[in-house]
Amino acid sequence: MLADAQTAPAVRTGDEPRTIRLHDTDNVAIVVNAFGLPAGTVFPDGLVLRDFVPQGHKVALADIPEGAEIRRYGEVIGYALDAIPRGGWVEESRVRTPTAPRLDSLDLATRVPAPLPPLDGHTFEGYRNPDGSVGTKNILAISTSVQCVAGTLDVAIQRIRRELLPRYPHVDDVVGLTHAYGCGVAINAPQAVIPIRTLQSLAKNPNFGGEVMVVGLGCEKLVSERLLPDGQTEGVVRLQDESHQGFGMMLDSIMRMAEARLEVLNRRRRETCPAADLVVGLQCGGSDAFSGVTANPSLGYAADLLVRAGATVLFSEVTEVRDAIHLLTPRAESEAVARDLIREMAWYDDYLAQGGADRSANPSPGNKKGGLNNIVEKALGSVAKSGTSAIRGVLAPGERVREKGLIFAATPASDFVCGTLQLASGITVQVFSTGRGTPYGLAEAPVIKVATRTELAERWSDLIDLDAGRVATGEATIEDMGWELFRLILDVASGRTKPWSDRWGLYNDLTLFNPAPIT
Repeated sequence: MLADAQTAPAVRTGDEPRTIRLHDTDNVAIVVNAFGLPAGTVFPDGLVLRDFVPQGHKVALADIPEGAEIRRYGEVIGYALDAIPRGGWVEESRVRTPTAPRLDSLDLATRVPAPLPPLDGHTFEGYRNPDGSVGTKNILAISTSVQCVAGTLDVAIQRIRRELLPRYPHVDDVVGLTHAYGCGVAINAPQAVIPIRTLQSLAKNPNFGGEVMVVGLGCEKLVSERLLPDGQTEGVVRLQDESHQGFGMMLDSIMRMAEARLEVLNRRRRETCPAADLVVGLQCGGSDAFSGVTANPSLGYAADLLVRAGATVLFSEVTEVRDAIHLLTPRAESEAVARDLIREMAWYDDYLAQGGADRSANPSPGNKKGGLNNIVEKALGSVAKSGTSAIRGVLAPGERVREKGLIFAATPASDFVCGTLQLASGITVQVFSTGRGTPYGLAEAPVIKVATRTELAERWSDLIDLDAGRVATGEATIEDMGWELFRLILDVASGRTKPWSDRWGLYNDLTLFNPAPIT
């Protein structure tokens, strides 16, 4: 599919007019040159632009009659609303979005990929936990059972960082798992299982070393003990406890409980672990038309390498999978896994319908400025992150991962909600691709940012960790970038390399997905 991108001559963007066509049945290609190309530009094959075409936007390679298919990735991404001449700009307003694939007529586990050859001998330096999981950071995480205590916890964390952390040099940080849930909500509504399960799973992330503590208020609907791991009976500070004589004593209680856990975490040390112990989340945000050409296929190649090494890889974002689901259900390891994929797609279709919305609410205005006409085109580029391995399992929102290999973790496409849910599912490293750019980061796990375009990587040189735009300019192949990313993941997981978000301390808040009613 990506032959043109991989074998192009080694020229820099802007040296000569260039397009990338992804499949021999495509009747459109995207403009590679930074800042686009003017009308009248002549390409080596004789194509002449009829209009100015921005970088990443599509140009018609042949006359496309009104109502005819527009094809990219070898798939139909839309229908022409008017006749588009050869060399014309295939702009959003000229494209009708196709209907989504029917969920009741998909192939199930009909083209299961053969196992890839094992990849042995790759290791990283991680923190092994008593339950066998391995972290890439050593963090004290403090959960909250209700939003009411978030301000108090913020003050306590400032004191912990100032007064306690210097005495425990082997602990990386202390973070609050704060949220806007816990009370004023329909706690027994069927869909309340999602935010509650997410909070329960978050506390068990391997980067937290199993040292769970909860700060609660005392009168909230979400009882604090529900956030403790099974079998744990201690680890809750309630601000309404009658022993607390004022705010200072509340802070003292949090400090004492935190220090007891810091003493345990401070004894953790990195040790050599096989790459099979990694749990890596893949996500994209601020996507553009290059996402499915450069960065996401590179993530997909790295995902295959990780799977070959025995690791766990999660890809997500239901609305950015839904229109490519016909490409995924045949890759499911079994019919049961394929039906689990369909279950999550159907649940989200219903969720959007109840809200009076549909999949057309995605993509964002910025995605469209980057050349993505509609959600079909975006989804086809998004699923490139999944590589070529068989899909071994499916997680409902907030579920912890159980299998090794390639896993679909159902989440919304929102960067912050997806990141929160992937953390709950157990990722210890995240790889985040972006074409338009976003200063996204997570305090709870290192985030490796991959740019789809060299222009973005150069302009944001102190935010982007890897430039996949070199695929578009012919300076690297997808295989090159996949291996480079794989090695970078091992270095970041080992603490040898800090991604830019960690160097800056640039982190987004956690954001729960709560489809249940608020009372």
